[in-house]
Amino acid sequence: MEKDTDKTPLVALNLNSSSSFPKRRTAKRRGEAAEAAFLSKTISLGFEVAKPWGASAPFDFIVNSGPKSWRVQVKSAYEKRHRRYTVKASGDKVAYTRNNIDFLVAYVVPENAWYVLPIAAVDGRAGLWFYPHQGSKSRFERYREAWCLMACQHDGDCNPRITLRTDCTARAAGICPAIADPATPPI
Repeated sequence: MEKDTDKTPLVALNLNSSSSFPKRRTAKRRGEAAEAAFLSKTISLGFEVAKPWGASAPFDFIVNSGPKSWRVQVKSAYEKRHRRYTVKASGDKVAYTRNNIDFLVAYVVPENAWYVLPIAAVDGRAGLWFYPHQGSKSRFERYREAWCLMACQHDGDCNPRITLRTDCTARAAGICPAIADPATPPI
């Protein structure tokens, strides 16, 4: 019996295209589209992903990296205001904490920019600002494409089946567990 060796990459909807994602859609529909893009992105990187049943959990997905499973909330931004994109960092008027999620993943749709923020970086804020332009030195820029934070335990033991991007800004910032000094406290 032959193994299925199809290496065709998953392709998500082009959320930047007005024809595939018109602005007249409700915020709920835009959120659902961002969740679908997240699902495609994480599966293409090699993560195992589960969606909790119902809508009562404070997180959108459970992401399994092999060594650990994470509770992940996905948020998205579609419009730039005052040179920045804003993402709400709370659910039902309650700020996210380590008691209800492990990561907040923000997707800035027009820029196709993913930010993988550990809950410690969110730190109870109600809103987060992103400036995904070249040369940005904003607070959250080091978490852009920082999928390694979910792929590895904080001791640097990473799942080799997960594709870590070489342009991960967490690596350059020295916060990636794959390169972190064991003496450095976890994020």
